[in-house]
Amino acid sequence: MKEGNILRLTGVFLLVALVAAMEGCLSLKQPSPKIEYYTLEYETLQPETVTKDSPLSAILRIERFDIAPDYNTDSIIYRDQEFKRTAYTYHRWRKNPADLVTFFLRRDLRNSGMFRAIIPHTSSIPYTHIVEGGIDEFLEWDTDDGWNVVVSVTITLLDARETDMNKKVILQSHFSTKKKCDEEHPKFVAKAMSSAMAEISKEICITFQMALSKT
Repeated sequence: MKEGNILRLTGVFLLVALVAAMEGCLSLKQPSPKIEYYTLEYETLQPETVTKDSPLSAILRIERFDIAPDYNTDSIIYRDQEFKRTAYTYHRWRKNPADLVTFFLRRDLRNSGMFRAIIPHTSSIPYTHIVEGGIDEFLEWDTDDGWNVVVSVTITLLDARETDMNKKVILQSHFSTKKKCDEEHPKFVAKAMSSAMAEISKEICITFQMALSKT
């Protein structure tokens, strides 16, 4: 190979190496944006605040809730147009909403003092009733008047001791609420979502207490 060609190739290699080094320096100076994680946070129900009746003898096993496909992610989902759902890139829930709703409802049912015991689906303790649920909506809903959150949950309460399928389902109810965000930021989406979950959880506790007190 001629000396001139060798020099030209050497120059090309040096230029490529210089560009790669510069890109590496730029990437080091410009780190990726930090992902912010959010969860629900609210005061749990206190014993005897909802009913003064003695705790019922029911032992409820809480199954992990299902969730609609649009919200089956840890990303915070928002709606700003009809038929459109968008996920934030750098703002996420700490866990899938199905896990969050299941945990907080189980916590609130247990702390309400209404029932003999509340157990998770992984427990080996014998139980008298089963709670199944599905999350239909769990999102930020943006309008011209500001941001809101929408939570919709369908709950089914079953008698685990009943062998007659026509009598096994004690109730199936739909609970839904909409709360306004104080400010237009994902942190206030989490705050409004917490308020919505607290309201729905209390309604479910009262509904279960009324239904089981009749059985």
